[in-house]
Amino acid sequence: MLNSGLRDNARRWPEQLAVVHGRHRLTYADLEAGANRLARVFRSRGLVRGDHVACLLHNGLEIFSVVWAAYRCGLYLTPVPSTLASPEAAYIVNNCQARLVIAQASMQALAESLPAQCDAVKHWFSFGGALDRFEALEPLLASSSDQPIDDEAPGALMLYTSGTTGAPKGVWRPLLAADYAGPPPFARDLLELFQLGGADVRYLSTAPLYHAAPLRTSLAITAGGGTVFVMERFDAETALSMIESEQITHSQWVPVMFQRLLALPKARREAHHAPLHRMAYFGAAPCPHPVRRAMIDWWGSILLEYYAGTEGVGVTTITSREWLEKPGSVGPARRGVIHILGDDDAELPAGQTGRIFFSGLTAFTYFNDPGKTSSRVSTQGYQTLGDIGHVDQDGYLYLTDRADDMIISGGVNIYPQEIEAAIMEVAGVADCCVVGIPDEKFGETPISFVVLTPQAATQPEVIRQAIMESNKARLGRLKQPSEINFCEELPRSPTGKLLRRQMLTFQRGSATVASPAQSRLS
Repeated sequence: MLNSGLRDNARRWPEQLAVVHGRHRLTYADLEAGANRLARVFRSRGLVRGDHVACLLHNGLEIFSVVWAAYRCGLYLTPVPSTLASPEAAYIVNNCQARLVIAQASMQALAESLPAQCDAVKHWFSFGGALDRFEALEPLLASSSDQPIDDEAPGALMLYTSGTTGAPKGVWRPLLAADYAGPPPFARDLLELFQLGGADVRYLSTAPLYHAAPLRTSLAITAGGGTVFVMERFDAETALSMIESEQITHSQWVPVMFQRLLALPKARREAHHAPLHRMAYFGAAPCPHPVRRAMIDWWGSILLEYYAGTEGVGVTTITSREWLEKPGSVGPARRGVIHILGDDDAELPAGQTGRIFFSGLTAFTYFNDPGKTSSRVSTQGYQTLGDIGHVDQDGYLYLTDRADDMIISGGVNIYPQEIEAAIMEVAGVADCCVVGIPDEKFGETPISFVVLTPQAATQPEVIRQAIMESNKARLGRLKQPSEINFCEELPRSPTGKLLRRQMLTFQRGSATVASPAQSRLS
């Protein structure tokens, strides 16, 4: 029988809470039984090992049963972001070749738009109510046995990249052998890297579970025996209160969430008391140095940054103490081996900036897209997330930017993150983004979009002058933004990644730019 960790936990601690979502509770016995029942439904619809399932679910209890059931059936499971427009969601369902789709009834409009666009899907199921052309899952689960299926074999997650530089891409790996007896691959590495095993672990999940990091971490907790506390959507005050009231030991964040926590009233921040909170992981986007320092001053040395990606080419981590000694670094490799390569794929020495590659881990493939896959592979067979950076003499990695975001001005490579870091040091700046626009003289030139703090918003011209003076002192001539545009909010993905391409559609040259809806963390 397939060893998953979950089954062992259900035997040892059947009444322990596995997942908490608001007033809803799921014990390990409940989760084990639910996964077995759903696995039987999958088999009853003819799904066999290697088939693909897609799900369109809100943050909640259901996704845990869905993932564990798919894993036990040897299926590939792909979550579809609930924030997508109908054509975007249909693209993922079609691209992953899903034979079966499970949707939340509360997402009626989006869910019911999919069958007409996805002819290859054979079965449509709904959780939590009726949907047109969908079969309700609850009656099927109620009539299914809660015993394991006879032909269990390990499946896998097939997650899609966030699509910040083109259409999302499915990250595919071959299934493990049918007799594989170890921890699930989506949990194994995280249990080791982030010390997530144990019944005493109480983890706060702050981000949407259709993204790789929060989903995999939450699943690792259920494989390791802890309790996952799932937020429906992020709210700074609610998150801070849950850390205190639920005695949270581990949590996960993106940098923009730190900014919102720091924006809480001073009295509320000073009243925060959470002695059991021992690890706060964050990643997905660069964290401005002032924000990170402020969080360390507030929470202490419990912050741990990770650099990784859906593609799983490698992982680096850095503790708060390490970062204070090496500010700007994302740490040494904890999984895989780092290689910094030039444009000719030659390995560069420490200190020189180039393309970041990793070796030593199982290679990934973009599903049914060999062209895109090959664009992420060096001549040596190393793989990359597409980022630029360097390592120091101690092997610590420093990120410069994404290759896709690089601006070439007058033949000089300009990295937006370097300019953004300089602007973020100016008092009164809450957030910023730098992009390149066409320029007749230099080919491209950088421009900036800046979000001000509420106090600074009343004097934008003063801040504009301060930014210009700071830039002149810290940056070369070609790196000076030719424009400083103020806006209310920057477009970010639900995991905090900056959506630079959307900035190019903003109205420029005015004091205020309309706030983009895509920047919400929900």
